[in-house]
Amino acid sequence: MVDIIIVGGGPAGMTAALYALRNGKSVLVLEKTGFGGQITHSPKVENWPGKQRMNGNEFADAFLEQILDQGAEVDLSEVIRVEDRGSFKTVYTAEGEAKDCRAVILATGVKHRELGLPGEREMTGEGVSYCAVCDGDFFKDRKVCVAGGGNSALQEALLLSGKCSEVIMLQDLPEFTGEKKLQELLFARSNVSARTGVRIVDLGMDENVRLTGVTVEDARGQRETIDCDGLFVAIGLIPENDAFGDVAKLDARGYFDATESCVTGTPGIFVAGDCRAKEIRQLTTAAGDGSAAALAACRYIDTL
Repeated sequence: MVDIIIVGGGPAGMTAALYALRNGKSVLVLEKTGFGGQITHSPKVENWPGKQRMNGNEFADAFLEQILDQGAEVDLSEVIRVEDRGSFKTVYTAEGEAKDCRAVILATGVKHRELGLPGEREMTGEGVSYCAVCDGDFFKDRKVCVAGGGNSALQEALLLSGKCSEVIMLQDLPEFTGEKKLQELLFARSNVSARTGVRIVDLGMDENVRLTGVTVEDARGQRETIDCDGLFVAIGLIPENDAFGDVAKLDARGYFDATESCVTGTPGIFVAGDCRAKEIRQLTTAAGDGSAAALAACRYIDTL
């Protein structure tokens, strides 16, 4: 029986694996798509302490190699359920396997809500972004659009307005839904404008698979093409935690309802990373959660 099974191989999950291994625990990391998580979509990462810049894929590959060197087992499997059996837990995969362990760390991450348009995924990291903090510096003195009208979109646009030559807000509703104070701050800036009541219906792409602009359509069916260098999509995040709601309480939005201790109401079940209810979701906060969850899991196992 392995000591700890970690569900998710993003930065939070791999940090948890590293800390657990260095505390003498055996670890199995189960990841359903690809190790590294969303960071692999970033062609340049410049907000990791001590590293001037790096490629997201290079970061993920190096991290995976690090935990493998420390003795981690890894597997590409989708976890569909976790069962609490008291002193041990059983993790079930979509492939029909049942794996026992002493503790589980759920580091399931989130996924960005996408527009669902042709070319969107191909141009992610090539003009299409979901994080102004991560990618805003790459668009310094350039023209960008921001899709969305809630607090997240307004905050993204505020950050971008300090770097970009022009920021155009695109909101499909008749008005913005974010806080009035944020709206006042944002639209007081001379390089920010807005289109409301329009939805993005097409993305322009050049021969190098880079974004060249967006086409929007209003309620009357009239279309307009807006040339831009970047599109920041801020229409929400989607946690994928429903399958684990019986062992880790969820909040109203579907995030794990746990504090920075990363402890849940079920002994032996811990959570880490963007899947947890929190204010800030960044590479560094994911790593912080991973270390906290791993150390809590190690303490729990030592008391069994």
